[in-house]
Amino acid sequence: METNGIKRKSGLEGNPDLQFLLKGGDLLKVRSASWKKTRYYKLQEDCKTMWHESKKTFKSDQTFSLDDISAVRMGRQSEGLRKYTEEQVEGRCFSIMFKGRRKNLDLIASSEEEAKQWVSGLEKMLSNMNNLSLQQKTEHWIFSCLRKADKNKDYKLTQSELKDFLRLINIEVDDNYAEMLFEKCDNSKSGYLSGEEIQLFYDLLTHREEIDVIYGEYAKTTGFMSPENLVEFLMKEQREKASLDDAHKIIETYEPDENAKAKKLLSKDGFLIYMHHPEAMVLNSDHKDVYQDMSQPLNHYFISSSHNTYLMEDQLKGPSSTEAYVRALLKGCRCVELDCWDGSDDEPVIYHGYTLTSKILFKDAIEAIKEYAFKTSDYPVILSLENHCSVEQQEVMAHHLSTILGSALLTSPLGDGMPTHFPSPEVRISSFHWELKGRFLIKGNRLNKLEAIFAAEATADDDLDVMEEEESNDEDEDEQEEEKAKKKKKLKLAKELSDMVIYCKSVHFNGFEDAVENLSFYEMSSFKEKKALTLAEESANAYIRHNVDKLSRIYPAGTRTDSSNYNPVPLWNAGCQIVALNFQTTCTEMDINQGRFLINGKSGYILKPAYMRDIATEFDPVTLTRGDWLKHKTLHVMVISAQQLPKVSKKKSSIVDPLVKVQVYGVPADVAEKETNAVENNVAMLFDIIQQFKVKGFNPTWNENFQFDVYVPELAVVRLAIEDYDSISDNEFVGQYTLPFNSLKMVIVHD
Repeated sequence: METNGIKRKSGLEGNPDLQFLLKGGDLLKVRSASWKKTRYYKLQEDCKTMWHESKKTFKSDQTFSLDDISAVRMGRQSEGLRKYTEEQVEGRCFSIMFKGRRKNLDLIASSEEEAKQWVSGLEKMLSNMNNLSLQQKTEHWIFSCLRKADKNKDYKLTQSELKDFLRLINIEVDDNYAEMLFEKCDNSKSGYLSGEEIQLFYDLLTHREEIDVIYGEYAKTTGFMSPENLVEFLMKEQREKASLDDAHKIIETYEPDENAKAKKLLSKDGFLIYMHHPEAMVLNSDHKDVYQDMSQPLNHYFISSSHNTYLMEDQLKGPSSTEAYVRALLKGCRCVELDCWDGSDDEPVIYHGYTLTSKILFKDAIEAIKEYAFKTSDYPVILSLENHCSVEQQEVMAHHLSTILGSALLTSPLGDGMPTHFPSPEVRISSFHWELKGRFLIKGNRLNKLEAIFAAEATADDDLDVMEEEESNDEDEDEQEEEKAKKKKKLKLAKELSDMVIYCKSVHFNGFEDAVENLSFYEMSSFKEKKALTLAEESANAYIRHNVDKLSRIYPAGTRTDSSNYNPVPLWNAGCQIVALNFQTTCTEMDINQGRFLINGKSGYILKPAYMRDIATEFDPVTLTRGDWLKHKTLHVMVISAQQLPKVSKKKSSIVDPLVKVQVYGVPADVAEKETNAVENNVAMLFDIIQQFKVKGFNPTWNENFQFDVYVPELAVVRLAIEDYDSISDNEFVGQYTLPFNSLKMVIVHD
C-alpha cells in the first residue's frame, strides 16, 4: 500500500496537476473584510486529503477529505468573496464548496495562473475520485488510515501502530489477537510491517466470505463464472432480465485478468468489482434518466420543494447565504423560497423576519439562482416570494427579476388565449422552445385575476391593496375565523411585481367547496403542516381532487426553529405537489424526500399516479377502498452484510455496534419497519485463515430475512438505514439509502 501504488491505480502517476497539488503553496484565506490571512495548502500523499496549516494554539495542522468537497468554483462566485474582495482580484479567486452545512473555503492565489492550477487540479482529482471503483476508494481510505497510524511517517507499521490503525478503521482487538495477527503478516520477522506485508494485511481486511459463498455457488466452470453461469446468477439472484450478450459485456467491462477475459470467464475479482459498480445497485437503471411522461400539466407532478431556502442552519440566528440556494438547486430542488424585506440603500434583502438570521441581498440570490437553476435539471423553477417589502422596493425586486432572469422569466400566459390548465414541464411550442423547460415561474400575490389580461377593455388597476398571503407561525387551528380575519394584513403591491405572477397566484384557502366554486386553476394556497396533515387525514379524497387541477404548497410549522422537518409522505398521499422541506437539515424526512426524487433523472418532477390525476377519483389513502391503486406486492429483503462502516463517535475507544433498519413509507396500510439484530462490538469473521477466532471488525454480517406487504406500490418508498445501537440512548445514524418502491430491481408480483 505505498504512495506510488495509490497514484498508479488512480491513473494520475506523473500528472502535472497532481504534482502541483502535492507540492502545494500559500493562499490567502478570506473570512471577512478584516480577516484575510495567508495559509499553506497541499494535497497529502494519499491523494485524497488536503492539509493546511493552522495558527490555532493547540492545532498544528488541519485536514479535510476531497470526499467532503461538493464543487470548486473559479472567480468571486461565493457570497463571501463578492462581499469581502474587490473586482480586480476576480481572476485570482476561487472557492471550495463543501457538502452538508460546512462553510465554504474562500481563497485568493498569488496570480490568475496559479488560481487556475488549483481549480484545475482539484477538479481533476474530484473527477478521478468519482470515477474510482469501490475497491479503489477502499484502498484510498485504508491508505489514509494507515498514514494516520504511521506516527513517524516511515511507511512501516509497528505492532503499536497496527493497533492504532485498527481502531481508526473501526476494529477493536485484544492484545493477544493483535500480536497473533501481526506475527501472521510479519513474514520478514523484522518487527514491523512494510510493503507486501501491509498489502497482505489489507487483503485479509477486505476479504468477504459472503462473496466467496455466492461466487462459489455459480462459478461452475473450473472455478470461474462462464457467461451462462453469470446469466443464471443475474436472473435468479438479481431478478434481472439478462442475456448472454449482457454477460459478455459485463465480463469485458469488469474482468481485470486479461487471460480470463480472453476465455470469456469472470473471476472472483471481476465479480466483486461488478457487484460494487452502480450497474449492480438495487435501483432500476432504467429509472436513472428521465423516463416518465413529462407532457402532463405542471400540477400533475410532485415537485421537489424547499422551505426557507436561504438558511444554512436554524431559523433564529443561523446564517443566510446564496450558497444555500446553490446547494438546494444542485440537489434537484425546483421550488425555492425567498423571504423579502426592505433593506438599506433601496436594495431588498432576504432573511427570516423578526429573527437574528443574517441577511443577503435579493439581487445576489436571484443571480445565484440563475447561475445554478438548471445545472441538475432542465425543468422549471418556481420562485416562491414571501413579500414583506414596500411598493418602492417591490419595484426594485421586479427590476432585478426582469434584468437578471431575462427571457427565462415567464411573464405572460403561454398560448393565444386565456389558459384553462397548467402548461407542462416539457412540451415543445416550437422547434427550439419548450413551454416551461428552462423557465422561471413566480409564486406570489397578484392584484387581479389572470383573466383581466384578456378582457376586451382592460384598464390599469389603481387599487394596489391585496390581502397578504404569507406564511404564519400561528399553529392554533382552533382560533375563531373572525379573529383570524382581524390579523390579516393589507399588502400594498407593486403592479410590476404583480404582473409577473402568472400560474402561481397565492390565495387564502377557505375550504374545498369554495375552491371549486371561486378559484381558478392558477390560484394556489399554502398550508401550514398541521392544517395540511389534518386535511390529509380527515378529507384525503377531497384534497386529492382539489390537487387534480390546482397546486398546493405545504410548509413546516413556525415552531420548528431548529429547521427540523415533518414527514412529507402523508401530504404526497393527498396529492400535494409542493411539499416544502428544510433542505439544509439532514434527517430521515429529507432522506425520504431525496429518495422520492432520486429517479426520473433527478429532475425534481415525479409524475403522480393516474388515479391522483383523475377529477372523479375515489382513491383515499386512509380508508383504501378497492380500485386501480391496489396492486398488492410482497417485498422480500435479505440483509447480508456491510463493508467498511465508519466510526460515528470521535472517542478513540468507540466501536460501531451496527444494525440495519428496513423501512417502508407510503399509505398508512403500507407503513412498516423491521430491523436486524445489532452486531455487538461489530463482531465479524474477518479472516478465513484463523476460523477459530472472532474479532471486532468493520465488515459486519447479518444474513437476516424480512418480508413486507405493499398494497399501493406507486406511493411507497423504501429506506435502508444503518445505525449504531445504543442500549442507553438513541441509536446514532451511520448511513442510509432510500428509493421509490417501484424503482427497485427486485419485486415479486402477487395476483
